[in-house]
Amino acid sequence: MHFAPFVCIGILLLPWFPCTWEKCIFDQVQRSIKVVSPPSGQYASAHWPLPRQRPKRAEKNAESMAVPQPIRIKVWIPSESPALSDWERERLMTAVDEAVSEVSSLLSVRRVPDSLLLNRDINKYCKFIWRNSSTVNNMKCGRAKENYRFESCFGVNIPDEHLNGCAVYPHPEHPVPTVLRPEGTGVPDTDFLLYVFTHSTDKCKAESSILAYAAHCQADSEGRPLAGTMVICREPLRMERYTHERYVQTVIHELFHVLGFSKELFSRWKDCSLSSQAVVDCWPYGQVISTDEMGQFRLYSPTVIRAMQKHLNSTHDDLGAPLENKDVGSDGLSSHWEARVLQGSIMAALLVEPSLIRIDPITLAALQDTGWYSVNFSRAQSLVWGEGEGSQFGSLSTCHNSSTFFCTDSALGCHYLHFHKGECLTDPYLDGCHVFKPLANTSECWIKENERSGMNEESGEIYGSDSRCFISNLTRPNHSPSSHVSAAGHCYRHRCTGRNKYQIQVKDSDWLDCPAGKSVEVSGYQGFIFCPDNRLCKYSDLAPPTSRQKADNLLNISISIKSDHDVKEKDASPHHNLVPLSSVTVSKPEIIVAAVLSIMGAFSLLSAAALIYRKCSSARVRVHAANEPPYRSQFQGTDGKTKHGQ
Repeated sequence: MHFAPFVCIGILLLPWFPCTWEKCIFDQVQRSIKVVSPPSGQYASAHWPLPRQRPKRAEKNAESMAVPQPIRIKVWIPSESPALSDWERERLMTAVDEAVSEVSSLLSVRRVPDSLLLNRDINKYCKFIWRNSSTVNNMKCGRAKENYRFESCFGVNIPDEHLNGCAVYPHPEHPVPTVLRPEGTGVPDTDFLLYVFTHSTDKCKAESSILAYAAHCQADSEGRPLAGTMVICREPLRMERYTHERYVQTVIHELFHVLGFSKELFSRWKDCSLSSQAVVDCWPYGQVISTDEMGQFRLYSPTVIRAMQKHLNSTHDDLGAPLENKDVGSDGLSSHWEARVLQGSIMAALLVEPSLIRIDPITLAALQDTGWYSVNFSRAQSLVWGEGEGSQFGSLSTCHNSSTFFCTDSALGCHYLHFHKGECLTDPYLDGCHVFKPLANTSECWIKENERSGMNEESGEIYGSDSRCFISNLTRPNHSPSSHVSAAGHCYRHRCTGRNKYQIQVKDSDWLDCPAGKSVEVSGYQGFIFCPDNRLCKYSDLAPPTSRQKADNLLNISISIKSDHDVKEKDASPHHNLVPLSSVTVSKPEIIVAAVLSIMGAFSLLSAAALIYRKCSSARVRVHAANEPPYRSQFQGTDGKTKHGQ
C-alpha cells in the first residue's frame, strides 16, 4: 500500500506559520569581498592579452544609445557544490528559475556584446610589476606568484574558461610574454553570471532564519556588477515546511542586492537620464546618501524621491527613502529600507510570509537610479503600507497615534493587508513602534481549514479564499447581554462592488454593504464590524495564495525529476557545469495528482453544501452604519447611526 498520498494529506492540514521571519546578512558578507574590475590607468595599457580596442567616442556613444534589453542572468552550479537529491535539486532549480525570470522581466540592461569574460586579480597572480617608465614593459607583471591556482568568487572557484588570460614579462625589455593562463571562451548570452552554491555553511548553521545570502565579486568598468555567488542554505531546502514562494522571494531579494541595491555601490550610481541623446554620457550623482533632520540616513536619488512623493502623497521637495538603522556597520549605512516607513517591501531587512511582501515601486526606482538598468515599472506591485500618509509617516514621533497602520497596545486585530488576523507587536527593526503582525498559528482568513481552530460560531466567522480580516466585536446574543466583548480581528467573506467599495457576509447572513471607514451592525448579532478604508477592493494585484498553490508546495516533496546529468543537450556546450534551468524535466506521480484532485473535490462539495444551507436558512438582517470608530481594540458608542436598509 502506498502511504505517500495520506502523508501529504496530513501535511496539508498542518498549521502554517506566516510570522516566521527570514533574516538577510548581505551587508555582513559583501563588505568581506574584494570586487575585481577591469584594469584601469597604467595597468590597462599593460594588461595581457591586449584588451579589445577601446571604441572611439562615436562608437562609445552608439553603444550607450543601444536600446536596453532584459538582463540575461546565467546560473552556474559550481563543481564543488554538494550533490543534491532529485527533489532538493527540483526545489532549488525551479525557485531560482522563477526568480531569475522575474528579475529579467523587471530589469533591462545594455547587453554584453560578446561572451562574458571575467577579470583576473593582478594582485593574486603577479608577484611584482616592472615600474620603470623607460623600459618596454613598464607597469607589466614581471614575475608570477608560485602558488597562484585560481580566481574565486565568494568561496566558489571560477572556471578558467570564464576568465581573461594572464601573462608575465620576465625581462623588462623583451615584449614577448610568458603565458600563465590562456584567455577563456567566456559565457555566451550573459549579462550577469550567478554562481549558486547549496550547502550547510557555518553561517547557515549559526542562524536558522537565514535561507540564503549572496555577494557580487566582479564589476565592469562602469561599476555594474557582472558576477556574484549566492549560497543557498541546504537544511531549509530539505524541510517539510519548505515553500516555493518563500525561496523565490529570497532569491529575488538577494539578486537585487548583488545587482546594485548595496551600500557598497551607492557611491557608484550614475544619472543616465539623458544618455539617449548624442554625446551625452552618464554622470555620477555624487553623494546620494545623507541624513535628515532626525539623523536618519536616507537615499536621495531623483527617481526614488519622485516615487516617495507619489507613494506618500507629499510635495516635500527633498523626500528621500529611509535606510534601516539596525544591523549597520561602522559607517551607519544599510542596504535595506527602514521597516517603519517601507514595511512589506522586498528590500526590507526581514522577509515574512510571501503574500505580504511586495516588489514595490520604491525599490524599482532605486534600481533605476543605479544608472545601469532600465526598469519596467508596469510590473511594480502595490505597496499598501503608508500609502497617502504624508512625509512624516513612520517617524518615531508619529507612529504611536497618528496612523491606522500602527497600533498602540497588545490587542488582537488585523494585519494591514487583511489576509491575516494579527497581534499588536514590535520588533528590533521597528524602534518601539507597534504593528499588527500575523498570529503564529491559523491566522489566515483565506484558508478554509482554519475554521476548525477557533470559536467561529459565536462571532459568525467564515474562512475561505474570499475571506478577509475585519476588526469586530460581533457575537451571538447570550444570557449575559451586559457582558463586554473586546474588538479583535475576525474573518468574514467579502466581495468588491467598486473601488474601495465592498460587501461582507457573516455566518447565516446575506451579503451586506460595508461602507469604507464606517462600522455596521448585523441583526442576529450584538456588536459591530468595522469596514476598513482604502485597504480592500482598491489594489488589483493583491491576492492571497490559492489552496492549490499551497497544496502544490506541500506536495512537492514527492515530485520526481529527471536529473540534468541524465539529460543530453541537443546543442553541445563546452561548459559542463552551466545548468540551463529550462532543461529540468518535472513529472508528478499520478497518485499525487489524484490525491490533490480528491482533496479539492471534497472542498468543493463542502462549499456547495454550505452555500445551499445558507441560502435556505439565512435570515434577513438589518445593517447600520456608524461614524468611523478609532482603529483600536474597542469600539465607541453607536451615536449617529445611519440606517442603510432592511
